[in-house]
Amino acid sequence: MDEQALLGLNPNADARYRQRAMAYFEQLKESQDAWEVCAEALAKGIYNDDHVKFFCFQVLEHQIKFRHAGLSAVQQQLIRETLMKWLQCQLMNAQPEKPFIRNKAAQVFALTFVMEYLTLWPKFFFDLLSLVGLSPHGVDIYLRTLMAIDAEVVDRDILHTPEVRHTGCQGAETRRNTLIKDTMREQCIPSLVESWFQILQTYQQSHPEITCQCLEVVGAYVSWIDLNLIANDRFVNLLLSQMSVEELREEACDCLFEIVNKGMDPVDKTKLVESLCQVLQSAGFFNVEQEEDVDFLAKFARLVNGMGQSLLLSWTKLAKTGNVKDTAETLQAVEAKVPLLLKLLVHEDDDISTNVVGFCYEYLHVLKQLPQLTDQQKTNIEAVMLAVMKKLTYDDEYNFENEGEDEAMFVEYRKQLKMLLDRLAQVSPELLLEAVRRVFTNTMRNWQTAPFMEVEVAIRLLYMLGEALPASHGAHFSGDTVKTSALQDMMRTLVSCGVSSYQHTSVALEFFETVVRYDKFFIVEPQYIPNVLMAFLDQRGLRHNSPKVRSRVAYLFSRFIKTLKHMNAFIEDILTRIQDLLELAPPENGFPALLTNDDQLFMFETAGVLIVNGETPVERKQVLMRSLLTPLMDAFRLLLAKLLQESEEERQAALADCLSHAVGFARSSSHSSARSPPSSRYVFQGVLVPLRAAGFQS
Repeated sequence: MDEQALLGLNPNADARYRQRAMAYFEQLKESQDAWEVCAEALAKGIYNDDHVKFFCFQVLEHQIKFRHAGLSAVQQQLIRETLMKWLQCQLMNAQPEKPFIRNKAAQVFALTFVMEYLTLWPKFFFDLLSLVGLSPHGVDIYLRTLMAIDAEVVDRDILHTPEVRHTGCQGAETRRNTLIKDTMREQCIPSLVESWFQILQTYQQSHPEITCQCLEVVGAYVSWIDLNLIANDRFVNLLLSQMSVEELREEACDCLFEIVNKGMDPVDKTKLVESLCQVLQSAGFFNVEQEEDVDFLAKFARLVNGMGQSLLLSWTKLAKTGNVKDTAETLQAVEAKVPLLLKLLVHEDDDISTNVVGFCYEYLHVLKQLPQLTDQQKTNIEAVMLAVMKKLTYDDEYNFENEGEDEAMFVEYRKQLKMLLDRLAQVSPELLLEAVRRVFTNTMRNWQTAPFMEVEVAIRLLYMLGEALPASHGAHFSGDTVKTSALQDMMRTLVSCGVSSYQHTSVALEFFETVVRYDKFFIVEPQYIPNVLMAFLDQRGLRHNSPKVRSRVAYLFSRFIKTLKHMNAFIEDILTRIQDLLELAPPENGFPALLTNDDQLFMFETAGVLIVNGETPVERKQVLMRSLLTPLMDAFRLLLAKLLQESEEERQAALADCLSHAVGFARSSSHSSARSPPSSRYVFQGVLVPLRAAGFQS
């Protein structure tokens, strides 16, 4: 081999050597027989450098993947012999190869298997097993090869052959893979399963990493082999014993999940899940409150989720067939898992709770289909409601000022809980409404002394009812009197109890979000408008000490005003109070503005809506619009003059940016006129001329 070129395989080699190594790789790939030197190097263990070994496997991989059909019978035999000799060397080495080399070797073994198992190498697995025996190094390669074969033959997300890559035709590969699996089932799967059992039994104490690899293999293959080979007393008892071994329990849990997840007859699936649950319960695994290992509990929750969803799927299939007896027994089996589901759903660790949301959601979906709920089912629904309400609550560690990955994960988790709440509303809207009303009322009664997270979640629940109990065009305060009465009571409490003064950003934001969601309430009960307007306009809203709150409130205030268009009694007072928030901040000011430029766009639009939609004469509206825009025009003229005199590029850009914002503000205030009746547009007639004179062009 070209020793100089091989130097370029080292990641630290200079560019000249690396380029030579790449050229040598291309040469070996394209040659009819030059690759054989790589095969010889692997078979005889000539090189100690890991990068050279990896390189040799890459060359071999290329020949098998792209040129196998063109190789002579002797060359194909050479590949088989090379792999087996390399594997034999591994059995004798004191130290195993690096993981990246073992993985690449497994890929090459798997590619060779795919190409030759059906024709040239039908005893592939028997040859491997007879060679490796129970040698740890050999078993490791054997298990890695099995996972690589799974990726090549079973994994539906991977396209492998050149035919598929270049033509997009998957038919040939699919037929080949199906034939390989069928042949394996007939010829070798029982032997493979027996080897897995021996490996799991032999290495669970001495080599936990090999045992975990083997469990992963079992989990991967169980989806397409005869389940009876795995789901039997001997195998399941071994898996359950490994669930009590700290190093193995998580992988054993995953393996059981794959067994439970296997598609099968609904009655058989119910029997399988029930027998597994009985053993798990007898072994104490259902006592989750005593388990301190949260990583294992997360895996166990996933297993419980899989068992629950499997039972619910069986119920759905059986219900369609009209099999009353088996359907009832399956639902009974589901109901028996609900106490465990609730323990996991309400667990303080959100990862554990998240993993059973699917089971909970589908259980509620089944309840929705039942003609009548039992008392126990109603109790279960209330328990799920309480669990969801509890888990929606922020914890002390949530960082509101600098939200990172943990905070983003909690926001996503809250979205899943919202799905459960929406489903609860479909199953029993009366129960949900009453539960939220109870929590909300009790919390608002003592909001001054309650922790912020309790106050926030109480308001949040009221907010979420708006989507959980939908109404056409937000008309929550007409129609169903029970719902309307409850929502009006809660809204009265919200806007009159003083909670808008609570000193936490999350509570402030939730207050204003909820006010705007239920803006139709103020059409029904307009006497509460002044209280809410003051909250928007003072230190609770637009002048809050948090920029995040101020920014969101600017947008929400705009929405609120657009909904309640006829606010004649408050227009001039509002315009006076927000006047300083409408000032154009010049770049040399140096003082941070309360609102950003984007926030000010909303404020100008709000002011325009107030003026145009007011019930005052057109002349008065023109006066108000002039008062709104004249300071903006004056500032524009001043900044334009400065721009014309400025020579420094950076300063010019800042001034031009500020002028652009001024034009945007003027346009925002005029949008309200464009969307109003034609008569309202006269408001701008007395304002447009001075605007254009100032240099504004729309």
